[in-house]
Amino acid sequence: MSLKIMILGANGFIGSALTSAILRDRDWEVYGIDLSDNKLGSLPKNDRFHFVEGDITINKEWVEYHVKKCDVVVPLVAIANPAQYVTHPLRVFELDFEANLSIVRHCVKYGKRLIFPSTSEIYGMSPDAVLDEETSPLVYGPIEKQRWIYAASKQLLDRVIYAYGVRDNLDYTLFRPFNFIGPNLDNVEEPKEGSSRVFTQFLSNVLYRRPIKLVDGGRQKRSFTYIDDAIECLLTILENANSRASRRIFNIGNPANCVSIRDLAERTIRIAQEFPVLRESALATHIVEVTAGEYYGKYYQDIQMRVPAIAAAERDLGWRPSTDMDTAIRRTIEFYVKQENFSARAAALAGG
Repeated sequence: MSLKIMILGANGFIGSALTSAILRDRDWEVYGIDLSDNKLGSLPKNDRFHFVEGDITINKEWVEYHVKKCDVVVPLVAIANPAQYVTHPLRVFELDFEANLSIVRHCVKYGKRLIFPSTSEIYGMSPDAVLDEETSPLVYGPIEKQRWIYAASKQLLDRVIYAYGVRDNLDYTLFRPFNFIGPNLDNVEEPKEGSSRVFTQFLSNVLYRRPIKLVDGGRQKRSFTYIDDAIECLLTILENANSRASRRIFNIGNPANCVSIRDLAERTIRIAQEFPVLRESALATHIVEVTAGEYYGKYYQDIQMRVPAIAAAERDLGWRPSTDMDTAIRRTIEFYVKQENFSARAAALAGG
């Protein structure tokens, strides 16, 4: 089955990994758009990959034309960063909800299949110990806690997509990522305290020998999923335009990799020591505790536990994650160490 896949946000962490896997392991065509292509630069030249440098909020005609042209649309453009939820909530809403709603409506208009990224954040402060796609309640904090605007935007889009499925027979699959980590996660060399993914921040702190700051002691637990496992699940979803994946919601996560943020920090420091270029920096990295108010500001609110139920993906997609926590961390660090710029900076800092 030869497919034409449109990936909005093809240069992002998930988008670049998915694009690479498709071009490597499938015979599908990929039409991608993003603000840059730095994460796609290592891809070998391929006539099946068509990339445009652009902005989905500006290049609207290009987007609509390629929705019409392609078989499947995967919109991965979003602000997915807790610090941004707190400091720029309207920007989050405008991109994550309004811009993506336009994509959803194009899919309805042209009868195209939609593979849409929901989020583990959608469960909010659900009381369920294990979060089920269909039964867990979605519980958010008060309006003044602006961090929930991301989850609320995603939840409303999930409901809109579901409603289009009921009324207009939109063929969709919603997937909910649980803390994906792996190569090309972020630019580790540019420390962005409080505004990058947690593992990226920790590795950056190790590189620069800066204290790792644990919000409220790092007691919060998250389930981390290695990107290769996640992409395997997404490829299976893309291949199954039938009752197994159509009009379904799937958690993509690894319950076995549920660890506290403190545990993640300690593992990152320990495993970084295995790499000679990072050993001294890792040994010099300390852990300190800060309050959520100090780190994120007064509009933040946290969740203590987030563990996915993955029975639906296991049963209906035949998918199960296989990468343990230490291996995921080790492979991610290894990727960065192999980057010339990263290694050169690490060596210079170690020499200093």
